[in-house]
Amino acid sequence: MSIYDFEVTTISGRSQTLEPYRGKVLLIVNTATKCGFAPQFDGLEKLHQSYRDKGLAVLGFPCSQFMNQELAANSDIAEACRINHGVTFPLFSKIDVNGSSAHPLFKYLASEAPGALGTKTIKWNFTKFLVDRNGNVVKRFAPADAPEKMEGHIKKLLG
Repeated sequence: MSIYDFEVTTISGRSQTLEPYRGKVLLIVNTATKCGFAPQFDGLEKLHQSYRDKGLAVLGFPCSQFMNQELAANSDIAEACRINHGVTFPLFSKIDVNGSSAHPLFKYLASEAPGALGTKTIKWNFTKFLVDRNGNVVKRFAPADAPEKMEGHIKKLLG
């Protein structure tokens, strides 16, 4: 299965696949608006603004599995991201990233780019996955890795 075949739901409730992002470098992130790492939204938005015209797509997937650090309603999540961090990159419906209810996309990402010691679970909010233009998962970044730390990797993939 290709990464572009995964079905996702936009933050506004529309079902789609990742096919519209084929040929782009993707930075896929599980987010949480009440997390201590939430200031990373600003850095993610900066990457989006700097590189979207060169082929980068930042995709945010809210998750509340880690200490319930996400708002309940998708509309509230979208509003908080827009008002507090100026987010304009695509956000998707709240999902689980671990366990039996984990979204298939994140099961795939975690298996393609395991974490420390080969773990396939997502350890916390703001785990980031970098995907090349061909749909290959090339790198996992830890929650504490600031978006700025990824810029060199992104530029390399953008060519």
